Amino acid sequence: MQTSDRTMKVNIGIDENARKDIAEGLSRLLADTYTLYLKTHNFHWNVTGPMFQTLHLMFEAQYNELALAVDLIAERIRALGFPAPGTYSEFAQLSSIPETPGVPKAHDMIRLLVEGQEAVTRTARSIFPVVEQVNDEPTADLLTQRMQVHEKTAWMLRSLLED
Repeated sequence: MQTSDRTMKVNIGIDENARKDIAEGLSRLLADTYTLYLKTHNFHWNVTGPMFQTLHLMFEAQYNELALAVDLIAERIRALGFPAPGTYSEFAQLSSIPETPGVPKAHDMIRLLVEGQEAVTRTARSIFPVVEQVNDEPTADLLTQRMQVHEKTAWMLRSLLED
């Protein structure tokens, strides 16, 4: 079968409107995840102070995990039959995580990363209603895994802020 003038329709048991809604939600998740990746990488490069070594290594582990996650999210969007956003301008428009100007102090970096981790969790959780309605188990599994990682990371970061 030739597909020169057209592409094959996606026929995975989820109608196009639901797939579109899920892909839009995942696009927001991708934007949040990539924005948090950039923020975490920035903080890794620029952290200073008595906790430098601990935070430098912790932030590196976190941004490496986020780098892997963006690929999984983008590939799920593609599997649903839609293009994944991939530009700074698209991410800025879609993300719920604001950029952080300048170089904050280490304590503020930790607080900002907690807020970012929690924002990604909220975005992931917001996609569940449509995912569950159409029995999209692969997306539900991806969302559950992402929420687990972000909730645990937020807890670990938050623990650094306690007296």
